[in-house]
Amino acid sequence: MIVGVRGILAAVGPDWVHIQVGGVSLQVFVPSTAIGELGSIGDAVSLHTQLRMQNEQPVLYGFNTQNSLELFGMLNSVSGIGPRLSLALLSSLGVARIYEAISAEDVAALSDAPGVGRRTAGRIVLELKGKLADHQLESVPSQSGDDGDVVAALTALGYSPSEARQAVNNLDRSSELTVDERIRLALQQFGAGS
Repeated sequence: MIVGVRGILAAVGPDWVHIQVGGVSLQVFVPSTAIGELGSIGDAVSLHTQLRMQNEQPVLYGFNTQNSLELFGMLNSVSGIGPRLSLALLSSLGVARIYEAISAEDVAALSDAPGVGRRTAGRIVLELKGKLADHQLESVPSQSGDDGDVVAALTALGYSPSEARQAVNNLDRSSELTVDERIRLALQQFGAGS
């Protein structure tokens, strides 16, 4: 079993990366939100991985965090949910939002992911709510201090977790800003991008 890959980022696609390990390049399927967090071509990267067999072919799935890998495994344990649908959920909602949706029994939020209907979303809630109850507090990654508050505010306004984290990461770290000022500056970044 391949449980991790460390190497050089060689190529990037919409839902995959190529990682050069020694003289071998591996194709690893990843949530699209993870691609932006890996860095640039030529950077050293490290992923938690899971090897699955599909149509008698080995397929490697990779994740930035152990939490993402564990949630991927849990989603795959739900009947009717395969690796591609699990990746779609992680790509469109992110780990924290999936945990929130399952614990709040928010079928509508889960069915926002491409390929996930209301029936499938309901099955995810039904089968995983009990499993996540004890696991949730320890596993959901959070940003510390003011950054976490800014990310929470931006996601409450409808931005994706990856967009919110990117906006927070772009803020000037040298100045002492209040949370409200940081939120305002982050929102200005979204306004400038449109």
